[in-house]
Parts: sequence; structure tokens; C-alpha cells
Amino acid sequence: MRWAADAVAAMREGARVRLDYSAQSLWRVDRMIEEIRREGPPYAAVESVLRGFGAYAGEVIARQTGAEWWATGGEHWLRTPDGRLWDPVDEARRCYGGHGSLRLLCRDATGAG
Repeated sequence: MRWAADAVAAMREGARVRLDYSAQSLWRVDRMIEEIRREGPPYAAVESVLRGFGAYAGEVIARQTGAEWWATGGEHWLRTPDGRLWDPVDEARRCYGGHGSLRLLCRDATGAG
């Protein structure tokens, strides 16, 4: 997904953070979202960044499980091979609100942990 690739490039260039599509890299993404949240920018200012982080988490899940992206009505979901649906973009928004974790979403979706 293009949003994921954009997030990886932005983090590499701007924040000097390497994201390698591993489940472990989601620790860094969760921490970056927390740092942004602590700075307190309005949601509108970080919406596209959060979408990119969510897409990145979705790509991590897709690569580990063989999940496929689904899009309906402007929303993007992952369907894992077991038939469950996941919304990593919404989870990134929840992280920004202090109530989510992309790392834990990945753990749940992959059955790891």
C-alpha cells in the first residue's frame, strides 16, 4: 500500500528511523505516535501521518499472515486468512488518542505472543 511506503520513507528521511516491516518495528511506531501525541498537535495536522502508520502496521500484518487489503466507502481493512477483519488505520487513530497499540494489534492478528 502506497501509504505504508510513504510512512517508511518519511521516517527514514525525516526522523532517521528505519522501519523494516517487522513486528518489532511497531514498538518504534507506537512510541513515535506517543511522542507526537505528547506534543499536542491538532488531529487534522497529523491525520495523514497516522494513516501512514496504520497502513504500515497493516503491511506488517499482511506480510506475516498473507492478509489482503479491502476497501469500502473510503475505509481500508485487512482480512486475515482466518476471515477476521482488522482496521490498522483506525488503530493508529486510537493510539493517538491514547487508547491503542499497533504492536498489540499485530500480535493479535498474527496470533503471536
